[in-house]
Amino acid sequence: MSDPTNAGAPARRTARGRFRFREYHVTTVPDTLALPTVTAECVTGEGHNCGATSGPLHTPDELTRWIAEHCATTGHQDYEQTVRSALRAEPGAWQ
Repeated sequence: MSDPTNAGAPARRTARGRFRFREYHVTTVPDTLALPTVTAECVTGEGHNCGATSGPLHTPDELTRWIAEHCATTGHQDYEQTVRSALRAEPGAWQ
């Protein structure tokens, strides 16, 4: 079959073969020396979100306290929570 953009050009042949890819296995483990952090963002609003954020906090109680204070002053009730924790990769073997 000809290349439609070059009417006189011969058809291109595709190479056929099998390719095997090795996999690199990695295990992740929590970093016990790093504290996990939680943040909340106020997503209350019709036209746009309030956007107020708690900033990084280290305990669920701190997060609940921030949400309660923001709710008390604004009446906003919808929040999005993000949890972040540090991980360490422990490389495995090529397979």
